[in-house]
Amino acid sequence: MGSSGVIQVGLSTASVYPQNTEAAFRYAADIGYDGIELMVWAEPASQSIATVRGFIRKYSVPVLAVHAPCLLISQRVWGADPAAKLERSVHTAEALGADTVVVHPPFRWQRRYAEGFAEQVARLEEDSSIVVAVENMFPMRADTLFSRRGGAVRRLERRGGPGLAVTAFSPSYDPTDTGFRHYTLDLSHTATAGADPLALAARMGQGLAHLHLADGRGAAHDEHLVPGEGTQPCAQVCAALVRDGFAGHAVAEINTQNARTATARTAMLARTLAFARTHLNRAHHRVPDSDRAESR
Repeated sequence: MGSSGVIQVGLSTASVYPQNTEAAFRYAADIGYDGIELMVWAEPASQSIATVRGFIRKYSVPVLAVHAPCLLISQRVWGADPAAKLERSVHTAEALGADTVVVHPPFRWQRRYAEGFAEQVARLEEDSSIVVAVENMFPMRADTLFSRRGGAVRRLERRGGPGLAVTAFSPSYDPTDTGFRHYTLDLSHTATAGADPLALAARMGQGLAHLHLADGRGAAHDEHLVPGEGTQPCAQVCAALVRDGFAGHAVAEINTQNARTATARTAMLARTLAFARTHLNRAHHRVPDSDRAESR
């Protein structure tokens, strides 16, 4: 976690997709990010402690957090048991020197996992030094998904007006409905949910331990825009974190899939880092090793 009043700014490996995990380490080193959030998914390198340790040594970039393989696209990564995968994520974070594991609430169809999820999260935090930060998610719009997927329907007040939405998560896409010791606040997810991120941060309170810095315009899909390019009050959220003594990490989790060149992707990642440095009101900068960068 952050120390000496410094909020470290990390780069999610998901931010460079479709490029790979090593590319994320290279971008982080060259642009000046403080570390990496490792998204564990189908790419073998992301699942290998030994391989990631090699990237840490090669690029002199630490792993700050591990994102458990709980996305729909990673349902079979590390097996089919989500509880076992969460436990393995915590062990991976320990082995890599990270201090945080990011995890989504269980899907509704993961009934056994959902029943024991809160208890497992609490136990993992008691038995290790790792923070398990449960992330806010978003509903799926009923007009596009209700005919294909069952589940509870709730009334959602969106910026464009009220409408029906389906939650795929149990018991809710808002982890504060259950209550956990630690949370991840994702600003793209609040946009898709039509939620107020400042109000959600206030509900999370001192349990807010991790920030996914991104933006969105309230589309039906998860956008992960560069902060400042959507409708979310990203600057105000950052200011509130500084005011409240936030001691966790801020991680850039943006979508750069539309970047046609490495230069364009670098520019998007650099804008995100500049936004974080400015609005988190911190002067901490890790200068990249230019000699090492030129040698690669």
